[in-house]
Amino acid sequence: MKAIALFSGGLDSTIAAKLIIDQGIEVIACNINTGFGSTKDRLAHMQNMCQQIGAEFRSVDIRDEYIREVLFTPKYGYGKNFNPCIDCHAKMFEVAKRVMEEWGASFLISGEVLGQRPMSQNSDSLQKVLNLSNCEGLLLRPLSAKSLTPTIPEIEGWVDREKLENINGRNRDRQMELAVQFGLKDYEAPGGGCLLTDENFSNKIRDFIAHDTFSVEDIPTIKYGRQLRLPEKAKLIIGRNAEDNEILKGIENEKYLHITTDLVGPHALISRNASENDKLLAAKLILAYCKAGFEGEQTLDFGGVSLTTVSDLSRNDAQKYMI
Repeated sequence: MKAIALFSGGLDSTIAAKLIIDQGIEVIACNINTGFGSTKDRLAHMQNMCQQIGAEFRSVDIRDEYIREVLFTPKYGYGKNFNPCIDCHAKMFEVAKRVMEEWGASFLISGEVLGQRPMSQNSDSLQKVLNLSNCEGLLLRPLSAKSLTPTIPEIEGWVDREKLENINGRNRDRQMELAVQFGLKDYEAPGGGCLLTDENFSNKIRDFIAHDTFSVEDIPTIKYGRQLRLPEKAKLIIGRNAEDNEILKGIENEKYLHITTDLVGPHALISRNASENDKLLAAKLILAYCKAGFEGEQTLDFGGVSLTTVSDLSRNDAQKYMI
């Protein structure tokens, strides 16, 4: 017997998988990559948690499908920010169900907890997810199973319902007890792992779609760096630190030009169709973020074209253009 667990690497999804593994069922921990999970690479962490519980880790990339079918047209709308939580969960379960036969699995597992999130994990929302994903009966939520309608795995006796949990609400005491019982280490504190729940990130998406059509290639351009919208509508992205700079250097997106300088400072991107005025302003703003100690005219490279200017703006001047 084999099951697919929707897996984020968080404590809830880890415990949910462990409860099923302890009943002698092989579990594939499946991380669904929408592109908006985090600005940090969590692969090593997810693999570590899987190793601790004895689950196989796999990842499925649905970024393009997610943008086309969920992000901008959610049937059940958005949460507080740009988070289409109900539609997002349903899409993940739909994808997991899609690979069940190929992976040899008989049912699905989720780490959702009834009542933990008032909007997206109340009983009505959990049922909407089942209806939208067409997973009625196939999706087992081990942490709250005893508070929910029995699923096919329970009815058929594949899983012992009495060995599942009855967690309800936002209190996490029981999860902490189970973490100790299972000997879990290095697990993450609960928190918002989805960038779409973040107000600042949501504003960046709203700004982007007000000026352009969004695609998979655009995801990293709003996840990293300082985001600025210049007076004549060009988008400017300025690296915040060495990590940002390396990521921005690796971006290949035909909508942007790379901006470099011989000075110690940030890597930057600007809209390829930026006006000369916006390019000049961008150069001055980038110089404001370069390491102090230079003076006079400086030359920056805009995708192979040189632009020379002086540094007469400060970082405070950049604030008026921040998204």
